[in-house]
Amino acid sequence: MRRKRMIVWISICIAGIGLLLFRLAQLQLLDTESFSKHEINLIEASVKQRSQEMVVDNGRGNFLDRSGNPLSYETSSVLVLFPFLKKMDWQINQVAKTIGVSEYALKNSVEKSKEPFAYGDPDPVILTKSQMDAINEMKIPGVFAVERKYPLDKIPAAQLLGIIGENESLLKSRYGEKDFLPRTLIGLSGLEKSFDEFLVAEGKSRLVYHVDGEGAPLFGINVKYIEPANPFYPINVQTSIDKDLQMIVEEAVDNYDIKKGGVVLLDIKTNSVLSMVSRPEINKNAPFSDKGIENMMVKQHIPGSVFKTVVAAAAIDSGLDDPNRKFDCSKKLNGEPDLKYDHGMLNFTDSFARSCNRTFGEIARELQEKDPTILERYAEMLSVTGGVGWKGDIFHLENFQQMQDEEEGRVFVSEDARKDRNFSALSGIGQHEVRASPLAIANMMATIARGGEKDMVRSVLSIKYQNGTEMTEFPKEKLKGDRISSYTAMKLQKLLREVVVNDHGTGRWFKDLPYAVAGKSGTAETGIYDGEKQLHNKWFAGYFPYENPKYALVAVNLGVPEDEGGVNPLFADIVKAVYDYNQD
Repeated sequence: MRRKRMIVWISICIAGIGLLLFRLAQLQLLDTESFSKHEINLIEASVKQRSQEMVVDNGRGNFLDRSGNPLSYETSSVLVLFPFLKKMDWQINQVAKTIGVSEYALKNSVEKSKEPFAYGDPDPVILTKSQMDAINEMKIPGVFAVERKYPLDKIPAAQLLGIIGENESLLKSRYGEKDFLPRTLIGLSGLEKSFDEFLVAEGKSRLVYHVDGEGAPLFGINVKYIEPANPFYPINVQTSIDKDLQMIVEEAVDNYDIKKGGVVLLDIKTNSVLSMVSRPEINKNAPFSDKGIENMMVKQHIPGSVFKTVVAAAAIDSGLDDPNRKFDCSKKLNGEPDLKYDHGMLNFTDSFARSCNRTFGEIARELQEKDPTILERYAEMLSVTGGVGWKGDIFHLENFQQMQDEEEGRVFVSEDARKDRNFSALSGIGQHEVRASPLAIANMMATIARGGEKDMVRSVLSIKYQNGTEMTEFPKEKLKGDRISSYTAMKLQKLLREVVVNDHGTGRWFKDLPYAVAGKSGTAETGIYDGEKQLHNKWFAGYFPYENPKYALVAVNLGVPEDEGGVNPLFADIVKAVYDYNQD
Protein backbone atom coordinates (compact mmCIF):
# COMPACT_ATOMS: atom_id res chain seq x y z
CA MET A 1 0.00 0.00 0.00
CA ARG A 2 2.80 2.39 0.98
CA ARG A 3 4.60 1.46 -2.26
CA LYS A 4 1.48 2.27 -4.28
CA ARG A 5 1.06 5.67 -2.63
CA MET A 6 4.72 6.44 -3.27
CA ILE A 7 4.37 5.59 -6.96
CA VAL A 8 1.31 7.86 -7.24
CA TRP A 9 3.11 10.68 -5.44
CA ILE A 10 6.21 10.35 -7.63
CA SER A 11 3.99 10.33 -10.75
CA ILE A 12 2.29 13.53 -9.63
CA CYS A 13 5.65 15.17 -8.98
CA ILE A 14 6.98 14.11 -12.39
CA ALA A 15 3.80 15.38 -14.09
CA GLY A 16 4.08 18.68 -12.21
CA ILE A 17 7.72 19.10 -13.14
CA GLY A 18 6.81 18.23 -16.74
CA LEU A 19 4.12 20.90 -16.79
CA LEU A 20 6.55 23.44 -15.34
CA LEU A 21 9.17 22.54 -17.95
CA PHE A 22 6.57 22.83 -20.74
CA ARG A 23 5.43 26.19 -19.41
CA LEU A 24 9.05 27.36 -19.24
CA ALA A 25 9.63 26.19 -22.82
CA GLN A 26 6.45 27.96 -23.89
CA LEU A 27 7.63 31.19 -22.30
CA GLN A 28 11.25 30.96 -23.43
CA LEU A 29 11.07 29.16 -26.78
CA LEU A 30 7.64 28.51 -28.28
CA ASP A 31 5.31 31.48 -27.77
CA THR A 32 7.78 34.27 -27.19
CA GLU A 33 6.06 36.63 -29.62
CA SER A 34 2.39 35.65 -29.18
CA PHE A 35 1.80 34.35 -25.66
CA SER A 36 -1.74 33.56 -24.46
CA LYS A 37 -5.03 34.44 -26.15
CA HIS A 38 -3.98 38.10 -25.96
CA GLU A 39 -0.90 37.24 -28.10
CA ILE A 40 1.50 39.14 -25.84
CA ASN A 41 5.00 39.61 -27.23
CA LEU A 42 7.08 38.41 -24.28
CA ILE A 43 10.35 39.57 -25.80
CA GLU A 44 9.00 43.10 -26.18
CA ALA A 45 7.53 42.99 -22.68
CA SER A 46 10.77 41.83 -21.08
CA VAL A 47 12.75 44.52 -22.89
CA LYS A 48 10.28 47.16 -21.69
CA GLN A 49 10.72 45.97 -18.10
CA ARG A 50 14.45 46.62 -18.18
CA SER A 51 14.58 49.64 -20.49
CA GLN A 52 13.18 53.08 -21.13
CA GLU A 53 12.80 54.36 -24.67
CA MET A 54 11.70 57.39 -26.69
CA VAL A 55 10.42 56.71 -30.22
CA VAL A 56 11.88 59.32 -32.56
CA ASP A 57 10.37 57.93 -35.78
CA ASN A 58 7.80 55.11 -36.05
CA GLY A 59 9.63 53.83 -39.13
CA ARG A 60 6.67 53.98 -41.50
CA GLY A 61 7.18 55.57 -44.91
CA ASN A 62 6.14 59.15 -45.53
CA PHE A 63 3.96 61.11 -47.95
CA LEU A 64 5.44 64.18 -49.63
CA ASP A 65 3.79 66.81 -51.79
CA ARG A 66 4.80 67.44 -55.40
CA SER A 67 7.67 69.71 -54.22
CA GLY A 68 9.03 67.18 -51.73
CA ASN A 69 7.56 68.75 -48.58
CA PRO A 70 6.14 66.37 -45.94
CA LEU A 71 2.34 66.19 -45.94
CA SER A 72 1.44 64.34 -42.76
CA TYR A 73 4.21 65.24 -40.31
CA GLU A 74 6.77 67.85 -39.30
CA THR A 75 10.24 67.31 -37.89
CA SER A 76 11.16 69.29 -34.78
CA SER A 77 14.41 69.67 -32.84
CA VAL A 78 13.46 68.84 -29.23
CA LEU A 79 14.95 68.16 -25.81
CA VAL A 80 14.36 64.57 -24.68
CA LEU A 81 14.51 63.84 -20.94
CA PHE A 82 14.40 60.47 -19.18
CA PRO A 83 12.54 59.88 -15.86
CA PHE A 84 15.55 58.51 -14.01
CA LEU A 85 16.96 62.05 -13.94
CA LYS A 86 14.83 62.69 -10.86
CA LYS A 87 17.14 60.28 -8.99
CA MET A 88 20.33 61.90 -10.22
CA ASP A 89 22.31 65.07 -9.65
CA TRP A 90 22.63 66.58 -13.13
CA GLN A 91 23.46 69.97 -14.64
CA ILE A 92 19.86 71.12 -14.70
CA ASN A 93 20.85 74.78 -14.38
CA GLN A 94 23.08 74.60 -17.46
CA VAL A 95 20.41 72.88 -19.52
CA ALA A 96 17.73 75.36 -18.44
CA LYS A 97 19.98 78.30 -19.27
CA THR A 98 20.88 76.85 -22.67
CA ILE A 99 17.29 76.46 -23.83
CA GLY A 100 16.00 79.59 -22.12
CA VAL A 101 13.59 78.15 -19.53
CA SER A 102 13.46 78.26 -15.75
CA GLU A 103 15.28 75.63 -13.73
CA TYR A 104 12.10 75.07 -11.70
CA ALA A 105 10.00 74.32 -14.81
CA LEU A 106 12.56 71.85 -16.09
CA LYS A 107 12.88 70.08 -12.76
CA ASN A 108 9.11 69.96 -12.26
CA SER A 109 8.54 68.33 -15.65
CA VAL A 110 11.06 65.58 -14.84
CA GLU A 111 9.53 64.97 -11.39
CA LYS A 112 6.11 64.38 -12.98
CA SER A 113 7.40 62.08 -15.72
CA LYS A 114 6.96 58.30 -15.81
CA GLU A 115 8.53 57.71 -19.21
CA PRO A 116 10.88 59.55 -21.57
CA PHE A 117 9.38 62.75 -23.01
CA ALA A 118 10.13 65.78 -25.14
CA TYR A 119 10.21 68.85 -22.92
CA GLY A 120 7.08 70.96 -23.42
CA ASP A 121 4.95 68.23 -25.06
CA PRO A 122 2.36 68.39 -26.55
CA ASP A 123 3.86 71.69 -27.77
CA PRO A 124 7.56 70.97 -27.30
CA VAL A 125 10.17 73.68 -26.98
CA ILE A 126 11.91 73.89 -30.37
CA LEU A 127 15.71 74.02 -30.24
CA THR A 128 18.12 75.82 -32.54
CA LYS A 129 21.11 74.05 -34.07
CA SER A 130 23.47 75.74 -31.60
CA GLN A 131 21.26 74.76 -28.64
CA MET A 132 21.21 71.15 -29.83
CA ASP A 133 24.97 71.07 -30.14
CA ALA A 134 25.43 72.63 -26.69
CA ILE A 135 23.07 70.13 -25.03
CA ASN A 136 24.66 67.07 -26.62
CA GLU A 137 28.18 68.28 -25.83
CA MET A 138 27.29 68.18 -22.11
CA LYS A 139 26.90 64.38 -22.41
CA ILE A 140 24.40 64.14 -19.56
CA PRO A 141 22.84 60.68 -19.13
CA GLY A 142 19.16 60.91 -20.02
CA VAL A 143 19.38 64.35 -21.67
CA PHE A 144 19.40 64.48 -25.48
CA ALA A 145 18.68 66.97 -28.24
CA VAL A 146 17.22 65.09 -31.23
CA GLU A 147 15.18 65.52 -34.40
CA ARG A 148 11.76 63.99 -33.77
CA LYS A 149 8.90 63.39 -36.22
CA TYR A 150 5.46 64.66 -35.15
CA PRO A 151 2.16 63.96 -36.95
CA LEU A 152 0.30 67.10 -37.97
CA ASP A 153 -2.90 67.98 -36.10
CA LYS A 154 -4.61 68.77 -39.40
CA ILE A 155 -3.40 66.59 -42.24
CA PRO A 156 -4.08 68.01 -45.71
CA ALA A 157 -6.03 65.81 -48.14
CA ALA A 158 -6.73 63.52 -45.19
CA GLN A 159 -9.13 61.13 -46.94
CA LEU A 160 -6.91 60.85 -50.00
CA LEU A 161 -3.88 60.00 -47.85
CA GLY A 162 -5.93 57.77 -45.51
CA ILE A 163 -5.28 56.59 -41.98
CA ILE A 164 -3.06 54.01 -40.26
CA GLY A 165 -3.60 51.88 -37.19
CA GLU A 166 -2.77 48.66 -35.38
CA ASN A 167 -4.61 45.55 -36.60
CA GLU A 168 -2.70 42.35 -36.03
CA SER A 169 -5.14 40.05 -37.85
CA LEU A 170 -5.11 42.33 -40.92
CA LEU A 171 -1.31 42.50 -40.70
CA LYS A 172 -1.11 38.70 -40.81
CA SER A 173 -3.64 38.39 -43.63
CA ARG A 174 -1.66 40.85 -45.78
CA TYR A 175 1.86 39.67 -45.04
CA GLY A 176 1.49 36.13 -43.76
CA GLU A 177 4.46 34.96 -41.72
CA LYS A 178 6.65 37.92 -42.63
CA ASP A 179 8.56 39.06 -39.55
CA PHE A 180 6.71 42.16 -38.36
CA LEU A 181 6.14 43.19 -34.77
CA PRO A 182 2.50 42.67 -33.68
CA ARG A 183 1.96 46.40 -33.11
CA THR A 184 3.21 47.39 -36.56
CA LEU A 185 1.17 50.23 -38.04
CA ILE A 186 -0.61 49.45 -41.32
CA GLY A 187 -2.68 51.44 -43.80
CA LEU A 188 -6.43 51.19 -43.30
CA SER A 189 -7.72 53.54 -46.01
CA GLY A 190 -6.68 55.81 -48.89
CA LEU A 191 -3.12 55.89 -50.19
CA GLU A 192 -1.91 54.53 -46.83
CA LYS A 193 -3.77 51.33 -47.71
CA SER A 194 -2.88 51.27 -51.43
CA PHE A 195 0.84 51.79 -50.80
CA ASP A 196 1.04 49.86 -47.53
CA GLU A 197 3.48 47.27 -48.86
CA PHE A 198 5.96 50.07 -49.56
CA LEU A 199 5.25 52.10 -46.44
CA VAL A 200 5.08 49.41 -43.75
CA ALA A 201 7.84 49.88 -41.18
CA GLU A 202 10.86 47.61 -40.83
CA GLY A 203 11.37 49.00 -37.34
CA LYS A 204 11.25 52.16 -35.25
CA SER A 205 14.03 54.65 -34.70
CA ARG A 206 14.32 55.18 -30.94
CA LEU A 207 16.53 56.19 -28.06
CA VAL A 208 16.88 53.33 -25.57
CA TYR A 209 18.35 53.26 -22.07
CA HIS A 210 18.71 50.04 -20.10
CA VAL A 211 17.78 50.52 -16.44
CA ASP A 212 18.05 48.58 -13.20
CA GLY A 213 15.19 47.50 -10.95
CA GLU A 214 14.80 50.99 -9.54
CA GLY A 215 14.83 52.68 -12.94
CA ALA A 216 18.40 54.01 -12.79
CA PRO A 217 20.62 53.73 -15.92
CA LEU A 218 22.88 50.71 -16.18
CA PHE A 219 25.30 51.97 -18.78
CA GLY A 220 25.98 55.59 -17.85
CA ILE A 221 25.75 57.87 -20.87
CA ASN A 222 25.88 55.02 -23.40
CA VAL A 223 22.41 55.52 -24.81
CA LYS A 224 21.54 53.27 -27.72
CA TYR A 225 20.08 54.81 -30.87
CA ILE A 226 18.26 51.96 -32.58
CA GLU A 227 17.01 52.24 -36.14
CA PRO A 228 16.19 49.87 -39.02
CA ALA A 229 19.28 48.30 -40.54
CA ASN A 230 18.34 49.15 -44.15
CA PRO A 231 19.59 52.69 -44.98
CA PHE A 232 17.16 52.99 -47.94
CA TYR A 233 14.08 52.85 -45.70
CA PRO A 234 11.62 54.20 -44.76
CA ILE A 235 10.66 55.22 -48.29
CA ASN A 236 8.90 58.41 -49.38
CA VAL A 237 5.79 58.46 -51.56
CA GLN A 238 5.77 61.68 -53.57
CA THR A 239 2.19 62.69 -54.27
CA SER A 240 0.97 65.19 -56.85
CA ILE A 241 -0.62 67.37 -54.14
CA ASP A 242 0.43 71.02 -53.92
CA LYS A 243 0.43 71.43 -50.13
CA ASP A 244 0.02 75.22 -50.06
CA LEU A 245 -2.77 75.14 -52.63
CA GLN A 246 -4.39 72.24 -50.78
CA MET A 247 -4.62 74.26 -47.58
CA ILE A 248 -6.11 77.22 -49.48
CA VAL A 249 -8.79 75.02 -51.05
CA GLU A 250 -9.60 73.32 -47.73
CA GLU A 251 -10.12 76.71 -46.13
CA ALA A 252 -12.45 77.72 -48.97
CA VAL A 253 -14.52 74.54 -48.57
CA ASP A 254 -14.85 75.10 -44.83
CA ASN A 255 -15.77 78.77 -45.32
CA TYR A 256 -18.88 77.56 -47.15
CA ASP A 257 -19.65 75.04 -44.41
CA ILE A 258 -19.78 72.03 -46.73
CA LYS A 259 -21.08 69.19 -44.55
CA LYS A 260 -20.86 66.50 -47.22
CA GLY A 261 -19.03 67.00 -50.49
CA GLY A 262 -15.80 68.71 -51.47
CA VAL A 263 -13.51 69.72 -54.31
CA VAL A 264 -11.20 68.14 -56.88
CA LEU A 265 -8.58 70.26 -58.65
CA LEU A 266 -6.55 68.66 -61.46
CA ASP A 267 -3.47 69.77 -63.34
CA ILE A 268 -4.66 69.28 -66.94
CA LYS A 269 -1.21 68.95 -68.52
CA THR A 270 0.05 66.22 -66.18
CA ASN A 271 -3.47 64.95 -65.35
CA SER A 272 -2.61 64.77 -61.69
CA VAL A 273 -4.41 65.78 -58.48
CA LEU A 274 -3.32 69.19 -57.21
CA SER A 275 -5.92 69.33 -54.46
CA MET A 276 -8.62 67.02 -53.15
CA VAL A 277 -10.90 67.93 -50.26
CA SER A 278 -13.58 65.65 -48.82
CA ARG A 279 -16.12 66.41 -46.14
CA PRO A 280 -17.14 65.40 -43.50
CA GLU A 281 -13.73 65.36 -41.89
CA ILE A 282 -12.27 62.22 -40.34
CA ASN A 283 -13.23 61.64 -36.72
CA LYS A 284 -9.80 61.04 -35.18
CA ASN A 285 -11.22 59.32 -32.10
CA ALA A 286 -13.52 56.94 -34.01
CA PRO A 287 -12.66 57.11 -37.73
CA PHE A 288 -14.98 54.29 -38.78
CA SER A 289 -17.98 55.52 -36.79
CA ASP A 290 -19.31 57.78 -39.57
CA LYS A 291 -18.77 58.75 -43.23
CA GLY A 292 -15.73 60.90 -42.48
CA ILE A 293 -13.34 58.09 -43.39
CA GLU A 294 -14.81 57.92 -46.91
CA ASN A 295 -13.32 60.03 -49.68
CA MET A 296 -16.44 61.56 -51.22
CA MET A 297 -14.43 62.65 -54.24
CA VAL A 298 -13.92 59.06 -55.42
CA LYS A 299 -17.37 57.81 -54.45
CA GLN A 300 -20.19 57.76 -57.00
CA HIS A 301 -23.07 60.23 -56.65
CA ILE A 302 -26.08 61.34 -58.72
CA PRO A 303 -24.54 63.93 -61.09
CA GLY A 304 -27.62 65.69 -62.42
CA SER A 305 -27.10 68.08 -65.34
CA VAL A 306 -23.31 67.79 -65.53
CA PHE A 307 -24.10 64.48 -67.27
CA LYS A 308 -25.70 66.48 -70.10
CA THR A 309 -22.12 66.96 -71.31
CA VAL A 310 -22.04 63.24 -72.18
CA VAL A 311 -25.41 63.47 -73.95
CA ALA A 312 -24.17 66.52 -75.84
CA ALA A 313 -21.12 64.60 -77.12
CA ALA A 314 -23.31 61.76 -78.39
CA ALA A 315 -25.74 64.26 -79.93
CA ILE A 316 -22.91 66.06 -81.78
CA ASP A 317 -21.62 62.83 -83.31
CA SER A 318 -25.17 61.71 -84.18
CA GLY A 319 -26.14 64.98 -85.86
CA LEU A 320 -28.74 65.90 -83.26
CA ASP A 321 -27.22 69.32 -82.48
CA ASP A 322 -28.85 71.12 -85.41
CA PRO A 323 -28.75 74.85 -84.45
CA ASN A 324 -32.03 75.44 -86.32
CA ARG A 325 -33.98 72.90 -84.30
CA LYS A 326 -36.02 74.31 -81.41
CA PHE A 327 -37.00 72.53 -78.20
CA ASP A 328 -39.97 73.50 -76.05
CA CYS A 329 -38.24 74.33 -72.77
CA SER A 330 -41.46 75.56 -71.21
CA LYS A 331 -42.35 71.92 -70.58
CA LYS A 332 -41.09 69.19 -68.26
CA LEU A 333 -39.85 65.80 -69.39
CA ASN A 334 -43.37 64.39 -69.20
CA GLY A 335 -44.81 67.19 -71.35
CA GLU A 336 -46.52 69.07 -68.55
CA PRO A 337 -45.96 72.85 -68.23
CA ASP A 338 -42.79 73.75 -66.34
CA LEU A 339 -43.88 76.62 -64.14
CA LYS A 340 -40.48 76.91 -62.44
CA TYR A 341 -38.18 76.83 -65.49
CA ASP A 342 -40.27 78.30 -68.30
CA HIS A 343 -37.48 78.98 -70.80
CA GLY A 344 -39.63 78.96 -73.94
CA MET A 345 -38.30 77.67 -77.28
CA LEU A 346 -34.51 77.13 -77.27
CA ASN A 347 -31.99 75.70 -79.71
CA PHE A 348 -29.38 73.11 -78.76
CA THR A 349 -26.68 75.57 -77.63
CA ASP A 350 -29.01 77.70 -75.53
CA SER A 351 -30.56 74.55 -74.07
CA PHE A 352 -27.12 73.46 -72.86
CA ALA A 353 -26.29 76.91 -71.48
CA ARG A 354 -29.58 77.16 -69.58
CA SER A 355 -29.61 73.42 -68.74
CA CYS A 356 -33.01 72.64 -70.26
CA ASN A 357 -34.14 69.20 -69.11
CA ARG A 358 -36.74 68.86 -71.88
CA THR A 359 -34.10 69.16 -74.62
CA PHE A 360 -31.72 66.58 -73.21
CA GLY A 361 -34.52 64.22 -72.23
CA GLU A 362 -35.76 64.21 -75.82
CA ILE A 363 -32.27 63.82 -77.28
CA ALA A 364 -31.46 60.96 -74.89
CA ARG A 365 -34.62 59.13 -76.01
CA GLU A 366 -33.71 59.58 -79.67
CA LEU A 367 -30.16 58.39 -79.06
CA GLN A 368 -31.31 55.31 -77.15
CA GLU A 369 -33.76 54.39 -79.91
CA LYS A 370 -30.84 54.36 -82.36
CA ASP A 371 -28.46 52.51 -80.05
CA PRO A 372 -29.44 51.31 -76.52
CA THR A 373 -25.79 51.42 -75.39
CA ILE A 374 -24.85 54.83 -76.78
CA LEU A 375 -25.02 56.78 -73.50
CA GLU A 376 -22.88 54.17 -71.78
CA ARG A 377 -20.33 54.23 -74.61
CA TYR A 378 -20.00 58.00 -74.54
CA ALA A 379 -19.82 58.04 -70.74
CA GLU A 380 -16.85 55.69 -71.02
CA MET A 381 -15.31 57.71 -73.87
CA LEU A 382 -15.41 60.76 -71.62
CA SER A 383 -14.10 58.73 -68.64
CA VAL A 384 -17.23 59.29 -66.56
CA THR A 385 -17.46 55.52 -65.99
CA GLY A 386 -14.85 52.78 -65.81
CA GLY A 387 -12.53 54.34 -63.23
CA VAL A 388 -9.91 57.00 -63.94
CA GLY A 389 -7.25 56.52 -61.24
CA TRP A 390 -3.78 55.32 -62.25
CA LYS A 391 -3.53 51.54 -62.74
CA GLY A 392 -0.60 49.49 -63.93
CA ASP A 393 2.09 46.92 -63.13
CA ILE A 394 4.92 47.86 -60.76
CA PHE A 395 7.50 45.43 -59.43
CA HIS A 396 5.69 42.17 -58.63
CA LEU A 397 2.30 43.88 -58.30
CA GLU A 398 0.00 43.44 -61.27
CA ASN A 399 -2.71 46.00 -62.01
CA PHE A 400 -1.65 48.12 -59.05
CA GLN A 401 -4.27 50.79 -58.31
CA GLN A 402 -3.28 54.09 -56.70
CA MET A 403 -6.78 54.94 -55.46
CA GLN A 404 -8.23 51.61 -54.38
CA ASP A 405 -11.36 53.21 -52.92
CA GLU A 406 -12.44 54.70 -56.26
CA GLU A 407 -15.92 53.74 -57.49
CA GLU A 408 -16.34 53.38 -61.25
CA GLY A 409 -19.71 55.04 -61.91
CA ARG A 410 -22.55 53.82 -64.14
CA VAL A 411 -25.36 54.88 -66.47
CA PHE A 412 -27.78 51.95 -66.30
CA VAL A 413 -28.05 49.04 -63.90
CA SER A 414 -30.77 46.97 -65.57
CA GLU A 415 -31.55 46.05 -69.17
CA ASP A 416 -35.16 47.15 -68.66
CA ALA A 417 -34.06 50.66 -67.72
CA ARG A 418 -31.79 50.80 -70.76
CA LYS A 419 -34.76 50.19 -73.10
CA ASP A 420 -37.38 52.28 -71.27
CA ARG A 421 -38.10 55.67 -72.92
CA ASN A 422 -38.89 57.39 -69.63
CA PHE A 423 -35.78 56.04 -67.97
CA SER A 424 -33.73 57.10 -71.01
CA ALA A 425 -35.00 60.66 -70.62
CA LEU A 426 -34.20 60.68 -66.90
CA SER A 427 -30.73 59.31 -67.61
CA GLY A 428 -30.20 62.07 -70.18
CA ILE A 429 -30.41 64.65 -67.39
CA GLY A 430 -28.17 62.65 -65.03
CA GLN A 431 -30.92 61.14 -62.89
CA HIS A 432 -32.37 57.64 -62.27
CA GLU A 433 -29.48 55.12 -62.20
CA VAL A 434 -26.71 57.47 -63.42
CA ARG A 435 -23.80 57.79 -60.99
CA ALA A 436 -20.37 59.40 -61.25
CA SER A 437 -17.58 60.43 -58.90
CA PRO A 438 -16.34 64.03 -58.72
CA LEU A 439 -12.90 62.71 -59.71
CA ALA A 440 -14.35 61.20 -62.90
CA ILE A 441 -16.26 64.38 -63.72
CA ALA A 442 -13.08 66.43 -63.21
CA ASN A 443 -11.27 64.08 -65.57
CA MET A 444 -14.06 64.48 -68.13
CA MET A 445 -13.47 68.25 -68.07
CA ALA A 446 -9.71 67.73 -68.41
CA THR A 447 -10.30 65.33 -71.32
CA ILE A 448 -12.44 67.89 -73.16
CA ALA A 449 -9.94 70.68 -72.44
CA ARG A 450 -7.12 68.57 -73.93
CA GLY A 451 -9.09 68.04 -77.14
CA GLY A 452 -10.28 64.53 -76.32
CA GLU A 453 -7.01 63.05 -75.00
CA LYS A 454 -8.07 60.62 -72.28
CA ASP A 455 -5.52 59.95 -69.51
CA MET A 456 -5.38 58.23 -66.15
CA VAL A 457 -5.43 60.49 -63.09
CA ARG A 458 -2.36 60.32 -60.86
CA SER A 459 -2.35 61.14 -57.18
CA VAL A 460 1.20 59.78 -56.73
CA LEU A 461 4.10 60.72 -59.01
CA SER A 462 6.89 58.50 -57.68
CA ILE A 463 8.26 56.38 -54.86
CA LYS A 464 11.68 57.34 -53.55
CA TYR A 465 14.21 55.71 -51.24
CA GLN A 466 15.22 57.52 -48.06
CA ASN A 467 18.40 58.79 -49.72
CA GLY A 468 16.39 60.49 -52.47
CA THR A 469 17.01 58.06 -55.32
CA GLU A 470 13.94 56.93 -57.22
CA MET A 471 12.49 53.48 -56.66
CA THR A 472 9.81 53.84 -59.33
CA GLU A 473 7.75 56.52 -61.03
CA PHE A 474 4.16 56.59 -62.23
CA PRO A 475 4.29 57.97 -65.77
CA LYS A 476 1.42 59.68 -67.52
CA GLU A 477 -0.67 56.90 -69.09
CA LYS A 478 -3.59 56.80 -71.51
CA LEU A 479 -6.92 55.45 -70.39
CA LYS A 480 -7.89 52.43 -72.45
CA GLY A 481 -10.89 52.45 -74.76
CA ASP A 482 -12.38 54.76 -77.36
CA ARG A 483 -12.20 58.53 -77.04
CA ILE A 484 -14.12 61.43 -78.52
CA SER A 485 -12.75 63.12 -81.62
CA SER A 486 -10.92 66.43 -81.48
CA TYR A 487 -13.83 67.94 -83.45
CA THR A 488 -16.34 66.76 -80.83
CA ALA A 489 -14.08 68.05 -78.05
CA MET A 490 -13.91 71.46 -79.76
CA LYS A 491 -17.72 71.62 -79.99
CA LEU A 492 -18.02 70.67 -76.31
CA GLN A 493 -15.50 73.35 -75.37
CA LYS A 494 -17.71 75.98 -77.02
CA LEU A 495 -20.82 74.63 -75.30
CA LEU A 496 -19.13 74.69 -71.89
CA ARG A 497 -17.95 78.25 -72.48
CA GLU A 498 -21.47 79.27 -73.53
CA VAL A 499 -22.70 78.25 -70.06
CA VAL A 500 -20.62 81.15 -68.70
CA VAL A 501 -20.89 83.83 -71.41
CA ASN A 502 -24.60 83.36 -72.17
CA ASP A 503 -26.62 86.03 -70.38
CA HIS A 504 -28.99 83.35 -69.12
CA GLY A 505 -26.39 80.59 -68.66
CA THR A 506 -26.17 78.71 -65.36
CA GLY A 507 -22.52 79.79 -65.02
CA ARG A 508 -22.95 83.48 -65.88
CA TRP A 509 -21.64 84.41 -62.39
CA PHE A 510 -18.16 83.44 -63.58
CA LYS A 511 -17.91 86.10 -66.32
CA ASP A 512 -15.72 88.48 -64.32
CA LEU A 513 -13.25 86.02 -62.84
CA PRO A 514 -9.50 86.57 -63.45
CA TYR A 515 -9.46 83.34 -65.47
CA ALA A 516 -11.96 82.64 -68.26
CA VAL A 517 -14.00 79.60 -67.19
CA ALA A 518 -15.86 76.92 -69.14
CA GLY A 519 -18.08 74.45 -67.33
CA LYS A 520 -21.41 72.90 -66.49
CA SER A 521 -23.70 73.09 -63.48
CA GLY A 522 -25.80 70.31 -62.02
CA THR A 523 -28.59 70.01 -59.47
CA ALA A 524 -29.59 66.39 -58.90
CA GLU A 525 -32.64 65.13 -57.03
CA THR A 526 -31.66 62.41 -54.56
CA GLY A 527 -35.08 61.07 -53.58
CA ILE A 528 -34.11 61.60 -49.94
CA TYR A 529 -36.17 63.97 -47.83
CA ASP A 530 -35.46 66.05 -44.76
CA GLY A 531 -38.99 66.71 -43.54
CA GLU A 532 -40.88 67.99 -46.56
CA LYS A 533 -37.77 69.14 -48.41
CA GLN A 534 -36.10 66.85 -50.93
CA LEU A 535 -32.31 66.89 -50.75
CA HIS A 536 -30.19 67.63 -53.81
CA ASN A 537 -26.62 67.26 -55.01
CA LYS A 538 -25.23 70.60 -56.20
CA TRP A 539 -22.39 70.53 -58.75
CA PHE A 540 -20.29 72.83 -60.85
CA ALA A 541 -17.59 71.28 -63.02
CA GLY A 542 -15.31 73.08 -65.42
CA TYR A 543 -11.83 74.09 -66.50
CA PHE A 544 -9.78 77.29 -66.85
CA PRO A 545 -8.27 79.36 -68.37
CA TYR A 546 -10.51 78.71 -71.37
CA GLU A 547 -8.01 79.65 -74.10
CA ASN A 548 -5.06 77.87 -72.48
CA PRO A 549 -6.49 75.21 -70.12
CA LYS A 550 -4.40 74.44 -67.05
CA TYR A 551 -6.87 73.39 -64.35
CA ALA A 552 -9.97 71.20 -64.16
CA LEU A 553 -12.13 71.87 -61.12
CA VAL A 554 -15.19 70.23 -59.61
CA ALA A 555 -17.05 71.52 -56.55
CA VAL A 556 -19.92 69.49 -55.10
CA ASN A 557 -22.26 69.86 -52.13
CA LEU A 558 -24.20 66.67 -51.42
CA GLY A 559 -27.59 66.23 -49.81
CA VAL A 560 -28.74 69.83 -49.37
CA PRO A 561 -32.18 71.46 -49.91
CA GLU A 562 -32.75 72.75 -53.45
CA ASP A 563 -32.78 76.39 -52.36
CA GLU A 564 -29.58 76.09 -50.29
CA GLY A 565 -25.94 75.08 -50.65
CA GLY A 566 -25.13 76.17 -54.19
CA VAL A 567 -21.46 75.69 -55.11
CA ASN A 568 -21.03 78.46 -57.70
CA PRO A 569 -19.60 80.90 -55.11
CA LEU A 570 -17.19 78.22 -53.85
CA PHE A 571 -16.07 77.40 -57.39
CA ALA A 572 -15.52 81.11 -58.09
CA ASP A 573 -13.52 81.64 -54.90
CA ILE A 574 -11.22 78.74 -55.74
CA VAL A 575 -10.62 80.08 -59.26
CA LYS A 576 -9.68 83.44 -57.71
CA ALA A 577 -7.46 81.72 -55.13
CA VAL A 578 -5.61 79.76 -57.83
CA TYR A 579 -5.06 82.99 -59.77
CA ASP A 580 -3.73 84.80 -56.67
CA TYR A 581 -1.55 81.80 -55.80
CA ASN A 582 0.06 81.93 -59.23
CA GLN A 583 0.77 85.65 -58.88
CA ASP A 584 2.84 85.17 -55.71
